[in-house]
Amino acid sequence: MCCDLTRRQLLSAAGAVGAGAIAQTTHSAEPPASRPAGFNPLTRIRTVYLAKPIPTWPKPNLDVQAEVRRCEAEVAKALHGLPTIRTQGADLYRLANDVPSSAQALGDPDGLVVFNITSGVGQPLAKLAAMDLPVVLFSQPFSGHDWSSVAALRSAGRRITVFATSDFAEITTACRMLDAVRKLRDSRILFIGGGPFGTESSNKIRERFGTTVVSIAPDRLNAAYRAVPEDAANADAQDWIRHAEKVVEPSESDIRDSSRLFLAIRKLMQEESAQAVTIDCLGLFARKVLPAYPCLAYCRLNDMGLTGVCEGDMSSTLTQLLLQYAFGVPGFVSDPVIDTARNAVIHAHCVSATRMDGPDGERCPYIIRSHLEDNKGVSLQVRMRVRQPITCAKLTGLDTILVSTGTITDNPDVDRGCRTKITTKVADARKMLHNYRGGLHRVIVYGDRLNAIHDLAALLKLKVEEEC
Repeated sequence: MCCDLTRRQLLSAAGAVGAGAIAQTTHSAEPPASRPAGFNPLTRIRTVYLAKPIPTWPKPNLDVQAEVRRCEAEVAKALHGLPTIRTQGADLYRLANDVPSSAQALGDPDGLVVFNITSGVGQPLAKLAAMDLPVVLFSQPFSGHDWSSVAALRSAGRRITVFATSDFAEITTACRMLDAVRKLRDSRILFIGGGPFGTESSNKIRERFGTTVVSIAPDRLNAAYRAVPEDAANADAQDWIRHAEKVVEPSESDIRDSSRLFLAIRKLMQEESAQAVTIDCLGLFARKVLPAYPCLAYCRLNDMGLTGVCEGDMSSTLTQLLLQYAFGVPGFVSDPVIDTARNAVIHAHCVSATRMDGPDGERCPYIIRSHLEDNKGVSLQVRMRVRQPITCAKLTGLDTILVSTGTITDNPDVDRGCRTKITTKVADARKMLHNYRGGLHRVIVYGDRLNAIHDLAALLKLKVEEEC
């Protein structure tokens, strides 16, 4: 049996017009080819240390410079293996007047990690938070008391959160939060529909998160589809077939058409320096504007660490993009089905990544099926890991993120609803039922991410509502 096609192989195929067979390459954790030209791969984080001139708490004879050196060593250790994050600075400020008055004076970093070395640094901290940079205060036990001012700073509209912990490994998490905010700001989303995405909505997204929405006409997608080499489309299709448990409804030609559409979408993403795509797939396919359903294309993109979301759902696309950046795992956009008798929510859709642990994780078992609602095209029935904790989230109104957690209890195999289905045990299904809002779709990711989403929300000035 042949090994999986690597992400770089697939990316090479997507960009190779007239190319032959997909060449063998070395698999890497984050191949440069996965980042389209124009997308800055580096996030610059400045480390800042605050200590009053004459320490009292935690002790009067504290060696402040030694504390800075110790923390810097811990930062370097925590960020080992995260090559897209760069730290700079190690600035030490003892008085509020010492703190620069602008982000420009600090070199315009993408975010700050601030250490309160002593108590009594509330004014310098407030001055840093007023720069409108995302700020993480890393407060070790017995350092300073100024962690207690963070809630008030957030209430005043500052983009700040706090990690009060003795575990320096959590610096990794803090920096990934800042990295996610920066990447969301610099990202580009392709929208393909019957017309361009609304200018007013697009402007609001850019003003709120920095993200750019680029509208692509279906004719351009279809031209890219026709230009895909036959051997490249066949190689991608054979990879899907080779690793499937079985193929039920689709023909090999159907699968090849879906693979051709993936390669066309990927080519457009490269041309537009986009990290995500969403298509009005149901509407365009019903009107015979699309040559195939893009379900398989989304599955492939999500497996690769990019973002593909169905039905032209921009809120779910933004949500999945944010969670992908923060946690390195793909989202599963679902139609929730609530079962109060079992205190459960069943999440169902015809699009699911097979690498739910991230691009370098193991593949979930899958069956190649048709799109269930019309029994046409190609989708996947993916079996996710039972007993796996999950988080369910959705941005709504650009000011709130809805969130809940649960645990996968089974993968229902019934001929109702969409192809991939997971039953999740939740805290209070009835609460979700009676307070549901924000549109039908939700985005599911592996892991209990509740606390981290609260931190992300603070850095993006989002309100968090726990749904159940």
